[in-house]
Amino acid sequence: MPPKSEDNSRVLLVNPNEMKPAVAPIGLDYVASALERAGFTVDLIDLCFATSCKEALDAYFNGHDPLAIGVTVRNTDDCYYLSQAFILPRIKEILNYIKEKTSRPIILGGVGFSVMPEPILAYLEVDLGIWGDGEWVFPAIVKRMVAGEELFNIPGLIYRKAGAEGGPLASSSGQTGGGPLASGGYHCNPPELPELLDLPLARREAADNLRYLLEGGMGGVETKRGCEQSCIYCADPLAKGRRYRLRPPSLVADEIEALLAQGVDYLHLCDSEFNLPYNHAVAVCEEIIRRGLGEQVGWYAYLSPVPFTEELAILMVRAGCRGINFGVDHAADRMLKNLGRPFTNAALRETAAICHRLKVPFMYDLLLGGPGEDKESLTFAISFMKEIEPSRVGISAGVRIYPGTRLAKIALADIEQGNANVRGSINANFFAPVFYVSQAMGDELYPFIASLVKRDERFFFGGGEEVEANYNYNANDVLMEAIKRGYRGAFWDILRRLAEEGRRD
Repeated sequence: MPPKSEDNSRVLLVNPNEMKPAVAPIGLDYVASALERAGFTVDLIDLCFATSCKEALDAYFNGHDPLAIGVTVRNTDDCYYLSQAFILPRIKEILNYIKEKTSRPIILGGVGFSVMPEPILAYLEVDLGIWGDGEWVFPAIVKRMVAGEELFNIPGLIYRKAGAEGGPLASSSGQTGGGPLASGGYHCNPPELPELLDLPLARREAADNLRYLLEGGMGGVETKRGCEQSCIYCADPLAKGRRYRLRPPSLVADEIEALLAQGVDYLHLCDSEFNLPYNHAVAVCEEIIRRGLGEQVGWYAYLSPVPFTEELAILMVRAGCRGINFGVDHAADRMLKNLGRPFTNAALRETAAICHRLKVPFMYDLLLGGPGEDKESLTFAISFMKEIEPSRVGISAGVRIYPGTRLAKIALADIEQGNANVRGSINANFFAPVFYVSQAMGDELYPFIASLVKRDERFFFGGGEEVEANYNYNANDVLMEAIKRGYRGAFWDILRRLAEEGRRD
């Protein structure tokens, strides 16, 4: 075999996410398009579909020596209290093997990475990372590498300080995007997060999007980034910014057309809440309708229960929407306030009424066990859901604590006061999976919810022998088999349709 030569025009991107059903790495797809526009050849190793991680990496590095390797960290764990599956140790194994194959720089990025970049860099023993948007930062990094220029003033770049010792969990700050960081041996340049995400059309050709449809049930598109809400637990503002940054509706529709050309006709809109801001959601739907795409594509989205109107719902259906997942968190007004949600259960009732009138399948996601939770609030939440009858109700019991959130401050105060409200691999910066469970419920949380839900198939909850449906999508054999048989769409809706068809049979 001839010796491989250095290639300063080639960049390798790696998706280490092996979770199934497969979820398309749209961030890598976007970054690949940006790198190609900057003149680089881009390769993608997608370990989601590799039969052997080592064989896939061996085959690539035996023939190529790319300028840099970008690795996405989409998830650090599965955010599920019962399993507490921590994904970073497996990613560390993959990165260690890459380091055996090449001395070229590794650059980390992705939404999971951006939530707590310093601890992840230290744990994975990597020197460089990108906080937030990678489409501008990654090309800037590799261009400077080619030119032999300094990297250290690039906005959004996180790098190990000269002479600093790394090591696992080197930082306890848990903060991002705030300028030079005093601890942990890393420096974080404040990111530049453009308000208008008017990147040229992403070709969406790096990832095998059709295979993701066939094995994961849908592709993905973003219509915006960032979140201006004040939920006490949510890491989205940490990863994507605290203001809405909108994509022009024309570019969203262009991208849908590009995916349709590949045969991808079911999509998930990857916004945290599609209807915020409201007028942008209306404009996106109107552009999809104007192009006649609503008859060609089916899509699902996360929404806030406010603002939600019959006008918007009708537009969404005309634009191809097949189902809505509302992140409502709770139904008791006291708990909604505790969780930082800006609405009451009256809004949930009205939202449900609109969906029922229009016959739109919809799901309410509950987040139970947070600060102040007790048997009274739990009983009310489950009873209220049964009364207003969403198509499905997802229950997450125990709230994953992320550094930099208000919930993290609450949990730290509880720990100092000796309150047993924190469960899991307790660590100072909540790096490994750690969950908040109200002191009033404690170990009773799961069995009490199970006693309320019983065998009601409308509830996705894996909390007891009485309950058959497991709400953890990761490695869900029933779900994967359904997708293999041709079911398409959001995972919750596939499971809903399976149950309804089973009753008819």
